[in-house]
Amino acid sequence: MKTGKVWLVGAGPGDVGLLTIKGREALEGADVIVYDHLVNKDLLAMFGEGKEWIDVGKQAGHHLISQEEIQKILQREAKQGKQVVRLKGGDPFLFGRGGEEARELADAGIDFQIVPGVTSALAVPAYQGIPVTHRDYASSLHIITGHKRGESQEPINFQALAALKGTLVFLMGVTTLPQITESLMEAGMDPETPAAILQEGTTAGQRRVTGTLKTLAAKAAKEQIRPPAVIVVGQVCTLAGELEWYGKLPLTGLRILLARPRERMEPLAGRLRKKGAQVLEAPAIETVPIPGQERLLSCMDKLETYDWLVFTSPAGTDYFFQILEEQAIDIRRLHGRKIAVIGEGTGETLKKRGIYPDLMPETYDGVSLGKALAEHGGRGVRILLPRAEKGNQELVPILEAAGAVVEDVPIYRTIQKEIQRINIREELEQGRIDCVVLTSGSVTEGFARMAEGADLSGITAVCIGEQTAGRARRYGLMCRVAGKAALEGIEEELEKIAAEKRKRDQHKKG
Repeated sequence: MKTGKVWLVGAGPGDVGLLTIKGREALEGADVIVYDHLVNKDLLAMFGEGKEWIDVGKQAGHHLISQEEIQKILQREAKQGKQVVRLKGGDPFLFGRGGEEARELADAGIDFQIVPGVTSALAVPAYQGIPVTHRDYASSLHIITGHKRGESQEPINFQALAALKGTLVFLMGVTTLPQITESLMEAGMDPETPAAILQEGTTAGQRRVTGTLKTLAAKAAKEQIRPPAVIVVGQVCTLAGELEWYGKLPLTGLRILLARPRERMEPLAGRLRKKGAQVLEAPAIETVPIPGQERLLSCMDKLETYDWLVFTSPAGTDYFFQILEEQAIDIRRLHGRKIAVIGEGTGETLKKRGIYPDLMPETYDGVSLGKALAEHGGRGVRILLPRAEKGNQELVPILEAAGAVVEDVPIYRTIQKEIQRINIREELEQGRIDCVVLTSGSVTEGFARMAEGADLSGITAVCIGEQTAGRARRYGLMCRVAGKAALEGIEEELEKIAAEKRKRDQHKKG
């Protein structure tokens, strides 16, 4: 058997957008991913399907698996011919023991490749508006580990550091912060030197405490700063307020769970991240086409007899045109048929194909769509309705009551996702999710299944349509209905939630 390969990949400091292109390619091509505690769980959700994940759980003061055992796992998996990614927070060669792991692989004759990552030493200060160098304040940068390994570790030369005029960045130094600041002052550094400690940088939970060498340790203890955090010492810390940018984004500080199908995750996830949100992708369901489609093809043979073609979801729209393409049915056969959609999201899916709907109700739900269609001609009107196997139960009765002839054809079904790479219940109980986006009743049921046993009473759900909200309320969720059944409506509601959260946080600070 041909030996596989190990990729030592830096995952970056937290924000999944800081994963490099090469790092993404390595994750996409991996068979096995061996990851540490500091790796953002959002990455597990994004790249988890079809791969084996091994949690080695390394964090300060607690190693789930020893370094020696990690080495054995990497070699064992590679010798089985697998492509192995060793995923590390930040950069693998900056206090990440990547050099040790690469050396062991080289000694074992196993091929490996290094994929550098964005280090927290640079990114975390940047997300707080602190440039680690600035021609007016600092022309040098020194990065030091604040973590004590033991007697064999080279002692920090505080005398040399205190004499420097540049910026000092300490990683893994939360527990040793008092010793670090005290040692620098004892070595002659001015006690009034600006300093900052930055917790959970580049994520929705990031916090900043600023002060001086003299005051920082006490302030950090008062604010209960905990790992992971970066300590910055130097005049550049005074620029934090002036250059702050991340905190001004409309969704900064909001942790959002998206439970919609994987194929529908983008572009919403990307749009939310650009506005500062931390997005956890946890598809609760997936959509699959129903095999055969003899009934739809029979309807297509008599397409000219229908007055209306009605679409109730983006998925149904996509599957319908996919079937047309597979069966080599010319799209021009739709000529003369009027087209109705349930809302803007479905309408946008149609517009991508150069088709603009004739009818879309003001309120995006089945009842409103049914009433609107009935007003445009009920008795004798023939309607083709290709949609989900378990679709809206109110639409067809309204149309039939108006005298319409409805051909209700299931072309796809939704199924529950059986495997999740993250524990949704744990994320909810630990307060790591502020709100969830629910786009349909089936997504709501899938989310409730993933969160089974968790108290959902404090979780806000942004819902598409009153029907989805009604189902979500059964599980105790606090529901907000998006004004539009499209991405813009979801974003607008989330921005309101984020603004309200910031006001509450400011009120707590007094």
